[in-house]
Amino acid sequence: MTHLFLPVYALWRREIVRFVRQRSRVTGAFAQPLVFWLLLGGGLNASFRPAGAAAGTNYVEYFYPGTIALVLLFTAIFSTISTVEDRNAGFLQGVLVAPVPRWAITLGQALGGTTLAVVQGIIFLLLAPIAGIPLSVGAVLSCIGVMLIVALSLTSLGLIIAWRMESTQGFHAIMNLILIPIWLLSGAFFPATGAPAPLRWLMILNPLTYGMAALRRCLYLSHPAAAGAVPALLPSLGISVVFCAVTFVGAARSANRSLA
Repeated sequence: MTHLFLPVYALWRREIVRFVRQRSRVTGAFAQPLVFWLLLGGGLNASFRPAGAAAGTNYVEYFYPGTIALVLLFTAIFSTISTVEDRNAGFLQGVLVAPVPRWAITLGQALGGTTLAVVQGIIFLLLAPIAGIPLSVGAVLSCIGVMLIVALSLTSLGLIIAWRMESTQGFHAIMNLILIPIWLLSGAFFPATGAPAPLRWLMILNPLTYGMAALRRCLYLSHPAAAGAVPALLPSLGISVVFCAVTFVGAARSANRSLA
C-alpha cells in the first residue's frame, strides 16, 4: 500500500503548502463569500421572505448555509485550476511517469482541494451564531461530514473540467458556466418552493440540491422544523454520496483519457 499512499500524500501535501504560500487564494476563497453573505443577505433581508422557510427565518439566516456551500465551491475552483497550470508548467508530465494508478493521482489532487475547502468551511461555520443559528457539538460534527462529501464532489467535478482544459481562461469560462448555476439552483440562494416550474424541476434534478438540504438539516439538527421545506436528511445524504462517487470516477477517467 506504500506505493499508493506516498503519491496520494505527496500531492495532497503539495496542494496544502501551495495554498498557504499563496495568500491571495486564502483571502479570495474565504473573504469573497463572506462579502456576498453580508451584502446580499443584508440587502435582501428587509425585502425577501424565503418561501417554505420556517416562521421567523430572515434572509441573512436563510442565505448562511448557501454561503458555506459557496466557500466550498470557490475553494474547489481555485484548487483545481492548478491542474491546468501544472500541465502547462510540465509538472504533471513528471508525475504521470510514476508507476502509480491514475486514480491515485486524482485522489491526491481531490483530497488536497477537499481539505482546504472543509477547513475554510469550518471557519465560516463558527459564524453561525451571528446568523441566528445556535450550534451544538452534534450539529458541527454532522455539518463537517456533509461538507466533506460536498467538497469532494465539487473538487472532483472541477477536476473533470480541468483535465480537459488547455488554458486557465477556458477553465474559468466553463467553471462559471457550470458550477455557479449548479450552486444557484441548489436552494442556496433561493428555495425551490415558490420558484417557477422549470426552475423547480432543475433544482430537483440538481444533485447539489441534496447536499445543500443535508447541510441545512445538520445545522438545525436539534430543531428540524427550522430547516424549512427541504428534502429529508437520509435521502439527501444518499444522493450526495452517489454524486460524490460519480464525480470522482469521472475525474479519474478524465485523467486517463487526457493521457491516452
